[in-house]
Formats: sequence, C-alpha cells, structure tokens
Amino acid sequence: MPTCDNCGKQVSMPYRCRHCGGTYCGDHRLPESHNCSGLQDWDSPGGVFDSGFDDSVNESESTLRTRLAGTGELLSYFRGNMTFVFLAIMAVVFLIQEISETVLTAQLWYALFTLNPANPLYVWTWITSIFSHGGFFHLLFNGIVLFFFGPIVERKIGSKKFVVLFLGSGIAAGFAQIAIGYLAGPIRPLLGASGAIMAVMGVLTVLNPELQVRLYGIIPMPLWVLTIGYAALSTLGMIGGAAGGIAHGAHLAGLLIGVAYGQRVKSQGMSAPGQLQLGGGRGPGGPGRGPRGPF
Repeated sequence: MPTCDNCGKQVSMPYRCRHCGGTYCGDHRLPESHNCSGLQDWDSPGGVFDSGFDDSVNESESTLRTRLAGTGELLSYFRGNMTFVFLAIMAVVFLIQEISETVLTAQLWYALFTLNPANPLYVWTWITSIFSHGGFFHLLFNGIVLFFFGPIVERKIGSKKFVVLFLGSGIAAGFAQIAIGYLAGPIRPLLGASGAIMAVMGVLTVLNPELQVRLYGIIPMPLWVLTIGYAALSTLGMIGGAAGGIAHGAHLAGLLIGVAYGQRVKSQGMSAPGQLQLGGGRGPGGPGRGPRGPF
C-alpha cells in the first residue's frame, strides 16, 4: 500500500503532487503542507494560492487566498474519486428519469435521456444517454461493475484521463451501435453506461489479466476469462440477432476501445487487489426495458 512521503502513513488512495511528484495523504496533499520543492517556482514561496494580481485589487490578498484555497479543497475531493461521482450521477439521473416519466411526453423523454438514431445531433444526449438506464437492474449491474473496476483504473491512469475514457468510450459505443443498426437493424434509441464500463473493463483486462474475480460472489476466475465471456456473448447476440433489448454492438465497441487504450498504458505497470467479487446479469449492462434498447 502506498505511503505518504511526508509522514509515512499508509493510504489506499494517495494524492500525487503535480509540482514535486510526491505521494501524500489527505493531511499533506497541499504543497505548503509538505514543504513542496515546487513552491520556489511561484512568485511567493508561501503563496501557492497567491492571486498574482496587482495590489490595486480591492479584495485583500489574505481573503482571496482563503477563497482559492477553499476551491482547491473542493476540487481535490474529485481527484481520485470520479468513479464515485459517476455512480452518484447515474443514481440521480435514474431518479429523474423515473419521476419525469409521469410528467413528460414520450417524445420529450426520449429527447432528453436517449441517444436516438432519429436525432443524432441532439448533442446533450451524447452525455445524458450514458448516465440514463432502462430499469433498476440495468443500473444496478452497471453500478456494480463500475464500483469494483473503476477505482482501480482511475488510480492507474488519473482522474482526468479516466473521465475522458469513460465519456469518450460511452459516446463512441453509442454511435457504433447506431452504425451497426443501419447495417443490420433494427435502429432503436439507446441508453446506459455499459459501453463505457466495458471500456474500463477492457483497460483493466489488458493491465492485469490475471486479476481474480468472483462472478456472483461465488465462481472464481481470472478477469481475462470474464472479459472474453462477455465479449463472446455480445458477439453471439449481435450475430444471432437475439439482442433482447441489449446493444451488443455498443458492448463490443466499448471493449475494443478499452483494450486499445490499455495497450497504451500497459508499460507503466499495474497493481490491483488479489480478488474481487462481482454480482452480474446478462452482461455488464444487465437486463433493461426492451423498447428503449439500453446498453
């Protein structure tokens, strides 16, 4: 387990200083809390949060520094925790979906929460469709996989890249499913985070294929077996035409994106827990409400 370079405390989710590159606990994550060597690059050795503005600014330097420090504290929470931010957004959006179903017309509901092949340029749906789900179990199974795999990948590649990976692969997976639909049909509205989660799973599979997981909390297997199993089911579902309301093409597209990105960072090494327990459904996306075609 990593240790704080300042106090030696073991921390499961350390903070990395962008100025000196050191690893620190929550108490010493700020540059001035660990006598950061990068402070000398600032105008004032003690003023990491110094505004740098002219003295004619009406607000006092100390007040401004206090406010900026508070902002830094807030932003520092999200670094290393974007997996849980995404989980929270998924839960909130699902609640909004359920409430809005009773007050919105079907047309407006679809325009807000689904990536609809009929309106692919509704750019807000590129994002909202990722966090929307077709039912409680669809949300539950996606959340379980993201909860276990997301933090590991996020710690490896960093929160900013994790956000780009999650959102970028989710968008790309959705449009891949639309393209497949134009070729093979049917083309239906899409929603769900499964494409993005399969990308996360693909990255981790490349970085640590022997990571031991327990499917349903019972069946032990290396991660690469689980990933290949999901890929095979999605391929058969897509070829056989028995999608059952699941966008198998989006699953495969997300997985391929994750595997490709995992290859890029493989040389950096990877540490992971020895065992994970996973609940499951018919894949990371699980079952959903067929007419909306969740993935």
